[in-house]
Amino acid sequence: MRILLLNEYYPPDTSATAKMAALVAEHLAERHEVTVLAGRPSYDPTEYYAFALLRRDVQNGVTVERVGSTDYPRHKMKRRVANYLSYLALAVPRAIALRPDVIVAMTDPPIAGIAGAFISRMSGRPFVYNIRDLYPDMAVGGDIVRPGKWVQRWEKMHRSALHRAKRVIVLGDDMRSRILAKGIAADRVAIVRDGTTLPTSMPDRCDSVVQELRCGFPFVVVHAGNLGFYGAWSTLIEAAKLLRNENVGLVFIGDGANRAGIEAAAKGLPNVRLLPFRPVGQIPHVMMAGDVHVVTVKRGLEGVVVPSKLYSILAAGRPVLAVAPTECDASRIAMQSECGMAADPDDPVAVAQAIRKLRDCPARLAKMASRARDVASNYTRTKELDRFTAIVEEAAGKT
Repeated sequence: MRILLLNEYYPPDTSATAKMAALVAEHLAERHEVTVLAGRPSYDPTEYYAFALLRRDVQNGVTVERVGSTDYPRHKMKRRVANYLSYLALAVPRAIALRPDVIVAMTDPPIAGIAGAFISRMSGRPFVYNIRDLYPDMAVGGDIVRPGKWVQRWEKMHRSALHRAKRVIVLGDDMRSRILAKGIAADRVAIVRDGTTLPTSMPDRCDSVVQELRCGFPFVVVHAGNLGFYGAWSTLIEAAKLLRNENVGLVFIGDGANRAGIEAAAKGLPNVRLLPFRPVGQIPHVMMAGDVHVVTVKRGLEGVVVPSKLYSILAAGRPVLAVAPTECDASRIAMQSECGMAADPDDPVAVAQAIRKLRDCPARLAKMASRARDVASNYTRTKELDRFTAIVEEAAGKT
């Protein structure tokens, strides 16, 4: 069958959604004819493309069509919105003309699901909505936009798109609860997690890169990844202040919209370091650098954003500290599976106490590390992609 996947970002874009879109598309292409409709690379791409109204190539068995959207760098919001709008203006009519058997829409740009529903209505084809970040909830909860009438209209259109979708695919139980609360029937909402690939080997703790990332701290708490709008950053910094004389280091490895704010809040703290993203080949070293890895979601965004980094942490056999509400998947999995701990994202004292407990009981920490690897086997990426494919086939009536 012919599948159309809508997502503005696709490699050589380097965003998480670009990488996941490629994984999904290539897995679907093992059984079906897949076309991805993307924009010109603009998310810190490894390669920029000259303007062309439509560019077509084949990557790993997937036909990739790129409309001639603007390709401004993503760091300025107004220009990023220009990328979004020019992409949709060109992608929507092209998608209608392609007439696939089924349309799969992700959430880049944030109104891609609404566009997918419109294309479905115009073409009479079924539509599968893969929600990776829940909008407009994310924009409001992350203080990106202020509530207002236009946000209410956005929410109304989004709910209409949800009702139009034959199936809605979400990343976790917490996000599923959010969608059910919007009045969508439970049998139409399926969970497909990002999952992970279990590594065959990991670097030794004495490795020079691992030691460099540990920054000389005896006990290291690592947050690796995007420093975006969703994290309880101030709580983490306040917890670090409480631990400043206790041989505990908090190391942030990555970048994002809140990096400057984190740097300012941590100024003068001897036990906080901010390091840039590391090359892909050093991700195992990043995993090994942390005695504990943090996954954080600030209160109010549970189920709105579902950090996928949890699964790579588990696969590396590292204990998890979920600084997130108890309703979050990360908190639930860490506690129920005994591969980590959870702490209130509004309570720096609770976060500091959790870190102390992990530091002061090496035997417990080792047991959590062992459990983490066992738990990761429940979320292998191949299993999750197989589930995704089955849902798309069912929506198209091809099972």
